[in-house]
Amino acid sequence: MRIGRNAYPFSIFALDMIKAAFFDLDGTLVSFKTHTIPESTIKALDLLRSNGVRLFMASGRHRSMMYQLGDLKFDGYVTINGCITYVDGKIIDKHPIARDVVQKKLAYMEKHPMPSCFVCEDGLVMNYLNNDTDTIFDLLAFPTPPLKDLREAVKGKDVYQFISFCPKEQDDTMMAELGGCASARWHELFTDIVPKDISKVTGIQAIERLMGISREEIATFGDGGNDVEMLEYAGLGIAMGNAAPEVQKRAKEVTTTVDEDGILNAVQRWIL
Repeated sequence: MRIGRNAYPFSIFALDMIKAAFFDLDGTLVSFKTHTIPESTIKALDLLRSNGVRLFMASGRHRSMMYQLGDLKFDGYVTINGCITYVDGKIIDKHPIARDVVQKKLAYMEKHPMPSCFVCEDGLVMNYLNNDTDTIFDLLAFPTPPLKDLREAVKGKDVYQFISFCPKEQDDTMMAELGGCASARWHELFTDIVPKDISKVTGIQAIERLMGISREEIATFGDGGNDVEMLEYAGLGIAMGNAAPEVQKRAKEVTTTVDEDGILNAVQRWIL
């Protein structure tokens, strides 16, 4: 896998300019093969922190589902694709789905049954499982959420994300019926649905405001379709070598895969 630069203009950067780094989890920090964080990645994080770079997660996952991080500590967490952002253990920004849209989603699933997780601030609930959910949960080593009647489980609660297992061809008609939401699909078997105009960049910007830094002073690392916005946004956006070609094209740089020391290679080449 190559490690190189994409051929279009980007901001000039240097070590003293990068003040914060944001990392996707699955396929970026965590290997799909081993479900663990490579030792080389842990070394890269230590190098960044020792050089004064603050470290943040930027994941589609709920905070409680980032169990692969183990004892690793981050300064903050952009979770649920930008819907809830934490710094120093406190929520600094959140964006729930409008409650009328939640009702539309429940009605849509009555007409078009599909396995779905509803993601709330206090955790996830799901309606039922099938072969597609089993495939994805195995791929991500993802614990099965509690199975409940969704309409009852989320009554009176804010919902921040729908994780819906359906074909990509269904996205347009489903999103048109829901309104006010956007699909952040990064796998053919399912899509993450969040409020319209909300992405990982939303959480990154909230942290920028808190820290008093600019987009030119951040680096982002990702591999999925839901990472594209943050790869384009950052002064230094780095796609993993295991990212799809269309994701790599949208990044400023491309490193090797997560299993080929991609994070460490990138840190040593472009930041340190």
